[in-house]
Amino acid sequence: MAYSLTLGTVTFLLAVIWGGPLINLLKRLKIGKEIRIDGPTTHQIKMGTPTMGGLMIVIPVFVITGVLNIANFLTPNLIGRSVLVPMTVLVTFGTLGAVDDLMGVKIIPTGMAARYKLLGQFILATLTALFLHYALDLRSIAVPGIVQKIDIGWLYIPIATLIIVFTSNAVNLTDGLDGLAGSIAAVSFTAYGVIAFLQGQIWLVAFSFTVVGGVLAFLWYNAYPAELFMGDTGSLSIGATLAVVALMTGQWLLLPVVGFVFVAEAMSVILQVGYFKLTRGKRLFKMSPLHHHFELSGWSETHVTQRFWLIGILSAMLGIALALI
Repeated sequence: MAYSLTLGTVTFLLAVIWGGPLINLLKRLKIGKEIRIDGPTTHQIKMGTPTMGGLMIVIPVFVITGVLNIANFLTPNLIGRSVLVPMTVLVTFGTLGAVDDLMGVKIIPTGMAARYKLLGQFILATLTALFLHYALDLRSIAVPGIVQKIDIGWLYIPIATLIIVFTSNAVNLTDGLDGLAGSIAAVSFTAYGVIAFLQGQIWLVAFSFTVVGGVLAFLWYNAYPAELFMGDTGSLSIGATLAVVALMTGQWLLLPVVGFVFVAEAMSVILQVGYFKLTRGKRLFKMSPLHHHFELSGWSETHVTQRFWLIGILSAMLGIALALI
């Protein structure tokens, strides 16, 4: 744990240094955020804020994890090499998100068509689930209060695929306020880092806290008022990677607890759309995702972020507690 915590701190220091140059580069390339015209009017002043800030997380985590695990990658140590899975997911989903961000800035404001982005997510998630099942022999679920994990066999593959896709999109939907998605992600990865530590998965612990360091570095520039947005480059990759870390601990049943805010944000969109169609035009929330509902209810952006962050901490604490049962 001492090594992992130190690694997270070093990652933060290395990542935060190039935040300024990255922001300047994105400004020169005119890679700025497009703001929803149907969103809260207070967000219109954010138009043009540099996006693709997820690069601050993906690149340092990839480089540091790769360098520190060269020995594992060159040996038949399957446990050590298993860190390749979340690292690869971080990069591949980050690449998909980067393509979407670039299309949104350079081609069409809405970015990549939703059906193509979702297809890409499902393809990447399915490949990941197959690798987890057949290469790492993951096929079980841990249930709080039950000592032995329950083997679910091949059902693990479609379930893992859905978990990865859902979590990726849930983080993406949460990324709508300064510091919100990043702060909840940092807490969630910390929680699963602790769970992995309790299981003795030292490589997964180190990876989790490396991600925490990278996310905290990003938050340095994303704190209100944000100088940088993570974009889909960050949100899709962070969400998918969080899901994979949860799957590798076997405690993926606790993901809705640890990532309660992410789930609430995603469900608010699903419920809003479903209610709108069923009632032919009526809305369940003033606006979805959920953070916009509270904004339109009178909460300031910083109040929503801080209160959701507090809920995220409590949820993570509860998730760790359930993992100990």
